[in-house]
Amino acid sequence: MLYFENDYSEGAHDKVLEALIKTNYEKLSGYGSDEYCEKAKEKIKKACGCENAEVYFLVGGTQTNQIIIDTTLKPYEGVVSAQTGHVSVHEAGAIEYTGHKVLTVPQHNGKIDATELKDFLETFFNDGNHEHMVFPGMVYISHPTEYGTLYTKDELEKISTICREFELPLFLDGARLGYGVMAKETDVDIKTIAKYCDIFYIGGTKIGALCGEAVVFTKNNMPKHFTTMVKQHGALLAKGRLLGVQFDALFTDNLYFDIAKNAIDMAELLKKGLADKGYKFYLDSPTNQQFIILENSKMNELSKYVRFSFWEKYNDSHTVVRFATSWATKREDVESLIALL
Repeated sequence: MLYFENDYSEGAHDKVLEALIKTNYEKLSGYGSDEYCEKAKEKIKKACGCENAEVYFLVGGTQTNQIIIDTTLKPYEGVVSAQTGHVSVHEAGAIEYTGHKVLTVPQHNGKIDATELKDFLETFFNDGNHEHMVFPGMVYISHPTEYGTLYTKDELEKISTICREFELPLFLDGARLGYGVMAKETDVDIKTIAKYCDIFYIGGTKIGALCGEAVVFTKNNMPKHFTTMVKQHGALLAKGRLLGVQFDALFTDNLYFDIAKNAIDMAELLKKGLADKGYKFYLDSPTNQQFIILENSKMNELSKYVRFSFWEKYNDSHTVVRFATSWATKREDVESLIALL
C-alpha cells in the first residue's frame, strides 16, 4: 500500500528521535521551563528575525487554534475566517465550543481577499445594530491554505494593513508552514510572516516532529497569564521537554526547512507525472497537497493500492481527491503512484 493520505503518517525525523533518546534520562524542570525549550525559543526567534518575539509550545494544531483564538478574543468577539478555513470546517466546532463564533468571508482557492475583508468589516461597523452582533475580534488565515495555496507578500501586507486599521490581530495557522515557505516560487519566508502577522505558529506535527506546534507572538502581545489559561484548557504539558527537544533539533542546522523541501520536491515530481498523463487538477497548488479530479470507478480501483484523501464531490461521476507528500516521502513511492495512475 502506498500512503499519500496526509503529511503526518510517519513518526518523526531520525534527528528528532535521536535528540529525544539522547536527553531521555536528563532530569529537567517541567511545563516548558527546561533548557531545551529555551534553546529552541532562541533559535526560532533568530530564524524569524524577531528577537523580541515570545514563543510558546503546544501539542497540536486544533488545540493551538482554539487556545490562541479563545485567549485573544473578548467574550463578545468572533474570529474572521475564509469559508474554507480549517477553524470553520475541519475542527468539529472547537472554536464555537469556547463561545466564540467563526465569522466567514468568501474564499478564493482557500484565500481571503483583502478588499472583501475590508468590505466585511466596514459593513459590520456601519450597521446601526452592530452592538447586538458578534464583533469581529481577529482575522485568521492559514499558509498554506486548506487547498495548498499560498499568500503572496503583497496579499499578506494588504491584509495586515486592514487588520491594523481596524485594530484586529492577524493570526496565521502555520500547521504546514514549512511547506509554504519552501515552495518554489513563493516570495514569503518566515521573516515576512513574522513581520506582517501578530501571531503565527510553526507546525511540527506535519513536518518532522512526533507532535508539537511553536506559537510565535511577534508584537509583545502574548495574552496575560497565558500559561495559566493554557492549563485551564487542559493543554499544559507537564513534560514540556518533549516539545522543546524536538524544536531544538528541528531548528538546528536548518533541518526544518531542509526536510520541508523534500515534500515540495516530491510534490513537483508527482505534479509533473499527473500532468504528463493528462489528469485534470482541481486547482493549481504550489505546495505538498495536490488535488485532482478522478472518475469514481478509477478512484475506487486506485483505493485498493493507495491511501489518499477524499476531498469533495465534483459531480455525479467524479470526485476531487488529495495526494499529500511529506518530509519523509520517497521518490520511489511517487514513481509507483504515477505508474498506477
